[in-house]
Amino acid sequence: MSPDWRFARFDELSTRDLHDLLQLRSAVFVVEQACVFQDIDGADVDGWHLLARVDGQVVACCRLLAAGIKFAEPSIGRVVTAMPVRGTGLGRALMVEALGRAQDLWPGQPIRIGAQRHLERFYGSLGFVADSAPYLEDGIPHVEMLLVPRRQP
Repeated sequence: MSPDWRFARFDELSTRDLHDLLQLRSAVFVVEQACVFQDIDGADVDGWHLLARVDGQVVACCRLLAAGIKFAEPSIGRVVTAMPVRGTGLGRALMVEALGRAQDLWPGQPIRIGAQRHLERFYGSLGFVADSAPYLEDGIPHVEMLLVPRRQP
């Protein structure tokens, strides 16, 4: 499965892109996880959005936010993959692509995420380390994690 990647600032997204990414986020975060929360939190308009399409459908996406919007550091959030593509490696590919884009936007800066606890090992495999005590966000256990870039020799 080789996705078609689209990376754009909010104002550069097409209405179709915006519809599709919000539909995927709603399907997973609200319906599948049975969590009523304000997904459209005002931060999308200040972010960069990474979408993965397969056969024309958005099957994975995330947003990248500059320092000071959600956290003191730049961050990656609203990371989501559609149920049919889980276990295919697309989630890892999404994060690797997002981390590359974050490095281009904010060279050498650490990246913070607010990870659902059940995904802590996954994010750890990408180099993130837990950087907070566990906490509940919208009734779901989370932990902040930080990826500090390695210094080049």
